[in-house]
Amino acid sequence: MATVNFSVPDEVKEAFNKAFAGENKSAIIARLMRQAVEEKERQLRNQAIIEEILRLREKSPKVTDEEIRRAREEGRL
Repeated sequence: MATVNFSVPDEVKEAFNKAFAGENKSAIIARLMRQAVEEKERQLRNQAIIEEILRLREKSPKVTDEEIRRAREEGRL
């Protein structure tokens, strides 16, 4: 198991110690770090998906507002 060293503001440390008094703080920090990694991975996946959608939109045929309106009306019939 690795040891990590981070500096945090005193008020964050005090609030953390108060909120998690009597609990295994190493386990809590490990869980929070895992959550942070998972969130970052989600953000990266989402960004890649957005970039792919935008890339595909550039290749899509362009339609006018009138064409969209007509297609909607035809779809309602």
